[in-house]
Amino acid sequence: MSDKLNLPIPMQVHGGQKKGKLREYVEALLTAFLVAFFIRSFVIEAFKIPSASMVPTLMIGDHLFVNKFVYGLRIPFTKKKIVHFRDPERGEPIVFMYPMDESKDFIKRVVGLPGDRIKIKGDDIWVNEQPVTRMALQIATPPNGEETHKLSVVSDAAAAQAGGLNNIPYFKGWENYQFYLENMGTARHLMQLDIQASLEEQEIIVPEGHLFVMGDNRDNSSDSRDWGFVPLENVKGRAMFIWLSIDYEGKTLRWNRFGKGIY
Repeated sequence: MSDKLNLPIPMQVHGGQKKGKLREYVEALLTAFLVAFFIRSFVIEAFKIPSASMVPTLMIGDHLFVNKFVYGLRIPFTKKKIVHFRDPERGEPIVFMYPMDESKDFIKRVVGLPGDRIKIKGDDIWVNEQPVTRMALQIATPPNGEETHKLSVVSDAAAAQAGGLNNIPYFKGWENYQFYLENMGTARHLMQLDIQASLEEQEIIVPEGHLFVMGDNRDNSSDSRDWGFVPLENVKGRAMFIWLSIDYEGKTLRWNRFGKGIY
């Protein structure tokens, strides 16, 4: 009698290795999606600038990253905060849901905090009876009339250099503006005014839970002067830096703006 066992021959499943690789690909893609979703929802989100309301700080075609973590954490697709770190400060450039149409995102600079009294007379601003100060800059003409991607500050260059604001992006019609370094809270930033003086005049008090915001292209910006205040719950984050800048009109890249911080 033979002691050899007649064990059943295991069946071979063809394509097992292929299914294993497919599963790995699916898991890798799912992991990448979840990581990207987490980062976009809670940490950093990319935005594109479609208008000139923040010139000369931001140009049409600038693509920037926004820090969504700095003010706190919100439940994705809602305005409800899980954790609150701090509120925006005066002078910070913020991205928020436009109060008139929350499907749109706007970027402006914080001028007034809850409870602030804002007075505007012409191009001058007072916050709680204190004037917002600014220093005029003299800008160099592009060499030989060429269209370059930056204009150089030739007066008060040291002050501009110290703030990392010594170069102003080139744009057509720049000669019709006066450029300034403006002090807003603890921030110093570039801004511009039309050469023709503004006749605007208003005085308001910012309600609790809201912000008063304005564009750096002060005479060409639709902002709180036109449509009112920004609820704090609408704020998405603070603008960080430019990661890509496309000059659509000139059909080229603005290489000198890549990685530029937003002040």
